[in-house]
Amino acid sequence: MERRPPGEHSAQPAGRVPLAVVVVDGDGPVLHWNSGARRLFGVAREEAVGADSPGVRMAVPDRCKEAWESFWRETAVRDYDASLSVKSHLALFEPFVDGSKPVVDLGCGSCATTRFLAERFARAAGVDLSRVVVEHARRADPSGTAEFRQLNAAEPEQVRALHAELGDADVHLRAVIHQSEPAARPAIAAAVATPAGRRGRAFIVEALAVAKTVIADAVRDAGGPPPKIARVFAHGLTPAETEDETVPELLQETGLSALASARADLVMTECRADGSSRTGLPTQWLVAGR
Repeated sequence: MERRPPGEHSAQPAGRVPLAVVVVDGDGPVLHWNSGARRLFGVAREEAVGADSPGVRMAVPDRCKEAWESFWRETAVRDYDASLSVKSHLALFEPFVDGSKPVVDLGCGSCATTRFLAERFARAAGVDLSRVVVEHARRADPSGTAEFRQLNAAEPEQVRALHAELGDADVHLRAVIHQSEPAARPAIAAAVATPAGRRGRAFIVEALAVAKTVIADAVRDAGGPPPKIARVFAHGLTPAETEDETVPELLQETGLSALASARADLVMTECRADGSSRTGLPTQWLVAGR
């Protein structure tokens, strides 16, 4: 199935994200493919309708991977201040873990978070869909404080292989599910549960639905949106596209139970255009386990 290159179908105003509606007949053909799906996945309706749904599903993770690779190629992957987020989050997670098991930083993005976790856990593995991020992380950590590898969390075989290597592990997941393709979200929730196994605990931080309003306000700021937020939309990424109950429900379907939860702002590195304040995204955090 031929897909248009990124950018050819991304002439969407900043801050507006197309709603993709796809209807498939089980593992059979695609029955409906709207204009939002065309813009988001880069596959024309004429190509998609009638095609086997497995072939279409292959296009979705490929599009997502391409979007993140292009985003990080144009974004300075730098060490973020861990005190802005993970340090305060770890204080919530620590009562449920003892640091004796490995920790998997799922969707690690900047390597700073994984290295911060490596100081407190027996072994820290940062995994990310983006090859660009992983290559940067390895260069930025020449002493090998943590380990980094490219992994598609929506591919169960890759996740099972990670669990086979590490055994039951604690898992850190921050702001991954709400930016993922809807079709991939159950698999990503399973990618939290699989490494955790029977003994591990997972700490999940995901944007609340109201975060979409915060992002939209930043986009409409008189001085323009912060550069990183502008690039998110330019590359077809879709933040804060989940309802508040989505993440707890997905985790529950994997067999994980919420052991604790609360709401707090996720402080981003991006400041308002006038430099007056950092952007804070309303989030929910959960500690989960079996």
